[in-house]
Amino acid sequence: MSDDASRGLASLLLPIVDAPAATACGSAPVAAPPVSRRLPPWLRQNLAPGGGHAETAHLIAELNLETVCSSAKCPNRLECWSQRTATFMILGNVCTRPCGFCSVPKGKTEELEADEPERVAEAARRLGLAHVVITSVTRDDLPDGGAEHFRRTVEAVRAATGAAIEVLVPDFIGKDGALERLMESRPEVFNHNTETVPRLYRTVRGRKSVYAWTLQLLADAKRLMPAVKTKTGLMLGLGETRDELLDVFADLLDHGVDFLTLGQYLQPTLDSLPVERYVPPEEFDELGGIARRMGFRKVASGPLVRSSYHARDMADDVSARP
Repeated sequence: MSDDASRGLASLLLPIVDAPAATACGSAPVAAPPVSRRLPPWLRQNLAPGGGHAETAHLIAELNLETVCSSAKCPNRLECWSQRTATFMILGNVCTRPCGFCSVPKGKTEELEADEPERVAEAARRLGLAHVVITSVTRDDLPDGGAEHFRRTVEAVRAATGAAIEVLVPDFIGKDGALERLMESRPEVFNHNTETVPRLYRTVRGRKSVYAWTLQLLADAKRLMPAVKTKTGLMLGLGETRDELLDVFADLLDHGVDFLTLGQYLQPTLDSLPVERYVPPEEFDELGGIARRMGFRKVASGPLVRSSYHARDMADDVSARP
């Protein structure tokens, strides 16, 4: 989650370098054979020729927009584009955080584009979207972390489409008032990814990210807007244990999180963190079942699940549930 969509693509394989594997969740890491460069069968995708992915790619290029689908080399981008959906990435295509798992470029950022909210709104309108996901790079260089630009984009998309809006936001750490400003736009779903377990936080997310801050951000969004559905995601296969995952599930529930996504980490570039383990589908099913029984309102758990994958499906009909 750079590759334009191609009608003739039969399968998608991301480059995975050899790396030490971990033992099953719940066990202490021990020496093990290196992870194969080739993806296991359950991570290989087929896409039939045709579909609407080229049309979506052309529209995004025409309006000069960024999508996390391409920038982060999402393995589901062709499927989503075939269904005329995309996760729009605002605030540019250069991030100020050197996260070890992400392929979005890092470095010197550019000035905000004042007309970007209107261009995102136009793309959402022309795609006929009913559920729009808006995310961004992290902009520690901006006084408000980009919160005002987020608010303007949400409001522009809603005015143009009437769609439900999901925001997938950075942590706004050290940006007083940023979350409050963003929440003035009243998104239907507030998403901020936890990504991994506390022990691996600095390795995976970098020195500026703080696990406790992530939990508090999710809780504060619910406090500011009790009707909002809060959502977060975790990547598996980075060396976490089952007990660590279950502890994070409990922490998230204690902070009012409604929706949870669990997916396999895939190494997007040779310079990114290596995959420690490919988690089989049956283990994702088991962990998803545990999360549901613990109390999450909706859970999406599978090797190819990503934060905004089938986001509309997760949000649908929630208001009718007790």
